[in-house]
Amino acid sequence: MREIIRCANAIDVANQAARAFIERVCELQKDGRVVHVSLTGGTVGIMTLKTLSLEPDLARIDKNRLHIWWGDERFVASNSDQRNAKQASEALLSQWNLPSENIHEFASSDQGIDIDEAAAVFMGHVSEVFGQPLPKIDIALLGMGPDGHVNSLFPGSQIPRPDQIVYAEVNSPKPPASRLSFNYEATNAASEIWFVVSGSDKAEAAEKVLGDEHCELPAAKVKAVKLTKWFIDQAAGSAFWSC
Repeated sequence: MREIIRCANAIDVANQAARAFIERVCELQKDGRVVHVSLTGGTVGIMTLKTLSLEPDLARIDKNRLHIWWGDERFVASNSDQRNAKQASEALLSQWNLPSENIHEFASSDQGIDIDEAAAVFMGHVSEVFGQPLPKIDIALLGMGPDGHVNSLFPGSQIPRPDQIVYAEVNSPKPPASRLSFNYEATNAASEIWFVVSGSDKAEAAEKVLGDEHCELPAAKVKAVKLTKWFIDQAAGSAFWSC
């Protein structure tokens, strides 16, 4: 199922996504279960995390039963400002004080392993945590680039094998060149995927992804098991809504 939430601007995207995130996580935790969520980088993704950090209702979430993942990561040094995990820490996680064992970061380039080894190590970690090769993410936040890319899955890139759930991208068209990313199968294994999208530079891609059932852009290949939800602002959705 697909749901589209029409937002006024980037701030409204972040506000609506943040409030919905708290409500949904609390709902999922009602039966005592552990909830796994995947975060995203990018301007709107980090804005959403900053908004979450200011929400008083964030305290309703049981931090001990929440695990944090990322859909992709730049393969750079651990202290690099380019890392999604570092940006997320500064925006939200460092203030939230989640148990460190509940935060699952991709490896960094200064850990003494190369990118292929890092991909293999993280694939093993996913299997260890979930008891199966694919991650079982409850809510995955995703952004979308102007070219329609999601995570570090770009148009025209070599399509990762279905069994290569953690993909080592070494020639990204967007710097930095080296990245780690869940592949399509791992991304689509999420129960719910929430896109947070803002800006007129995304309008053309959004029109294709949301309006053309034959679209081949990466974002069009992403579909959650249960619900794919778009929080999209007026500028990003302008071409789609004018159809």
